[in-house]
Amino acid sequence: MLSPSLPEKRLRNIFQGHKMKPKRPTIVCLCGSTRFMREFGLTNIRESAQGKIVLSVAYDFKQRPQTELVKQAKAKADELHLRKIDLADEILVLNVGRYIGETTRDEIKYAKAQRKRVRYLELKPIGEYTG
Repeated sequence: MLSPSLPEKRLRNIFQGHKMKPKRPTIVCLCGSTRFMREFGLTNIRESAQGKIVLSVAYDFKQRPQTELVKQAKAKADELHLRKIDLADEILVLNVGRYIGETTRDEIKYAKAQRKRVRYLELKPIGEYTG
C-alpha cells in the first residue's frame, strides 16, 4: 500500500483525536435595493472569493409592471428572503450611495432581532435607527 501524501499526513495530524469537523464557512445574506443588481453580483463574487456562503435576492421585481401577480410574487420573495436571513450568520447591507429603502430597513430590523451581525457595504446611513 502506498503511504499517504504529505498534505494528507498533515490533515490527519491536525484532526487526529478530534471528533469535530472543519469549521463551516460563514453564511452571509445580501440585503439591499434591487436597483443595485450589479452590486449584488459583484459582492456575491467578492464574498464567495473570501470563502463565504452567499445568499442573495432572487429577482428584481421593480423592473416588471406592477400587476397583482407580480405583487404576490414579490411578497413571497420578501418572505423567502427573511428565511434566508434566518439561515445566515450575518447580513451585508448593500447601501450603495448610503441608500437604504423601506424593505431593507425591515430586513435590518429583523436581522438584529434575530441577533445576526449586520455589516454595511458603505458607511452606515446618517441617523440610522438602532431598531
